[in-house]
Amino acid sequence: MIQSDLQRMRPTHALIPLLLSVMLGCVAGPALAATAVTSTVTAAATAATTASTTNVTTAANLADDKSDQIKQRADYIRKNYCKFEYRIPMRDGKLLFTVVYVPNDANNNKRYPILLNRTPYSVAPYGADQYKTQLGPTAEYEKEGFIFAYQDVRGTYMSEGEFVNMRPHIDQKKAVSDIDESSDTYDSIEWMTRHLPNNNGKVGQWGNSYPGFYTSAGAIDGHPALKAISPQAPIADWFRGDDMHRNGAFNLQMAFVFFYSFGQPRPLPVSSAGWKDFNFGTPDGYQFFLDLGSIANANTRHFKNAIPFWNDIVAHPNYDQFWQSRNILPHLKNIKAAVLTVGGWYDTEDLYGPLNTYKSIEKQNPGIQNTLVIGPWTHGGWFRTDGDKVGDANFGYRTVETYQPIELAFFKHHLKTGDKPALPEAWMFETGANRWRGFEQWPPKESQDQALYFQADGKLSFKAPANQDAQFDEYISDPAKPVPYTTEIGTRWNKQYVAADQRFATRRPDVLSWQSEVLEKDVTLAGPLSADLFVSVTGTDADFVVKLIDVNPANLETDPQTNRGNQQTLVRGEPFRARFRDGFETAKPLVPNQVTKVKFGINDVFHTFQRGHRIMVQVQSSWFPFIDRNPQSFVPNIYEAKDSDFIKATHKVYHSSSQPSALHVKVLPALDQ
Repeated sequence: MIQSDLQRMRPTHALIPLLLSVMLGCVAGPALAATAVTSTVTAAATAATTASTTNVTTAANLADDKSDQIKQRADYIRKNYCKFEYRIPMRDGKLLFTVVYVPNDANNNKRYPILLNRTPYSVAPYGADQYKTQLGPTAEYEKEGFIFAYQDVRGTYMSEGEFVNMRPHIDQKKAVSDIDESSDTYDSIEWMTRHLPNNNGKVGQWGNSYPGFYTSAGAIDGHPALKAISPQAPIADWFRGDDMHRNGAFNLQMAFVFFYSFGQPRPLPVSSAGWKDFNFGTPDGYQFFLDLGSIANANTRHFKNAIPFWNDIVAHPNYDQFWQSRNILPHLKNIKAAVLTVGGWYDTEDLYGPLNTYKSIEKQNPGIQNTLVIGPWTHGGWFRTDGDKVGDANFGYRTVETYQPIELAFFKHHLKTGDKPALPEAWMFETGANRWRGFEQWPPKESQDQALYFQADGKLSFKAPANQDAQFDEYISDPAKPVPYTTEIGTRWNKQYVAADQRFATRRPDVLSWQSEVLEKDVTLAGPLSADLFVSVTGTDADFVVKLIDVNPANLETDPQTNRGNQQTLVRGEPFRARFRDGFETAKPLVPNQVTKVKFGINDVFHTFQRGHRIMVQVQSSWFPFIDRNPQSFVPNIYEAKDSDFIKATHKVYHSSSQPSALHVKVLPALDQ
């Protein structure tokens, strides 16, 4: 049934004029109705703002207003856009299912640019009379007017072909069978600009997370009509920093939950969702994954070898060709479109991606417009949340309201005739001080390399230790009692831990802490971090998690009901698997009781530790179940470890003039320094 339907719907030269004539019959709705809806949406937004400042039934009022805005947005789209469904041919003959929403008033005298979103998560709802309730990142896009195109990527939902996770890019395409996400994007844009009536010949592309990866890929050797792209939280490298791994350490909770549903094979095009949540049988994810034991038990107990990409992960524990080929960063070349890369400082999934996408495009495409925006947001928080708070961090206002008009202005300028937005090269939100700042480059050229050195008695200082005698702090790391990454109880990965109070961890005997004296002036860190640890272990393998923490003064009333005195707010945390200390390509055991240098990179920060606060750095060896447990006895493939391989071990962190463990930072001097 599906196959015959695909053949029947295959666009041919005879069918295209029919589609064009149908689209030309699309008529505009009454102008008064559109105006009335706009006024109603504005009134609802005003009501929501007013309600948020009152203490009387605030939650109920906000919920009602939000519901009204969602309905009004959906109504506006239904009244002002026509929907069409196409199967667009690729160079190898496969058809990609694409949904197009065209403004009713599009005509020969009023042409619109195309705004493309390619996704593996479905372009649903399917059917010409079934409409999305939102088309752009915000409602203002729909009022501004674009031809919105959504496409099921190859091998997902209603598109033909084979789906490949993080499909490797082919630099030299020698045959029509040499396809990748770049070629599929090129072919789709070519077809749409030729065949969609009343388009103005300009295309923009955007997407968040996986669609962010497709946006980056689509710009490589990009189509001439592709004028502007916005990769948002784009995946860049699933081994070194995004989603499934952090410096080679496996993101157990995320990968397990994600691939159980997303990883199910789809042999034929299908419109059904197909997403199936795993039944944990308990709300306690920590206990579930602890009871699971070794990752090797996941297949035998739960997956039954039915998740192909899970099997790929297990088969490739090191950064081999399988993972290297899925690193898009070296291929971000020959990009002509203007780029607006967006990310969030508190993105638990893809912060590595936007930071390194910006850096790679900047290095490999000199002269193009390449802008980086990082705000105080979780994954997709720039359009899914108000951006006013995350975890135990509060930013004081709705930060998305500053950003969203700039993003729309970016697309209007490059796809229409809008004014050029006043965007610096890097527009970054400074947490701690809670303000936006612009820079000519990122990291700022003014930032200076310094180090926060671990000292005796739990002290932290910008001065290197003077004592030449070997000094260390130690703890027992027990895989049977791993350090939790959050106090929240749940089975899905927690998105608030990135700014959570760390006092629960500080009080554990298997977490080491060093903190500075009370700061006499503000200290602003701007740029990447790197950990430089001198360690020894009694086992033959270990993980090390390094956390940067902002410690509040002892008494800090934020309002009459809240005192955040002594709160230890996480600013950045990153794990590292010590077996990869000499490179991710090859795993090497540690020599028991031998002092070893372990150095690794940590994602950037832009944070001000205010005077009166302290800077804290913590080191621990588990972060569970966000990161899987290290057995602490070396096995070649950690995913095949036996339960008996998991052992207790004593870990020592050294700090002396000859073994100066430290967190290397970039300090942005104040103007009066």
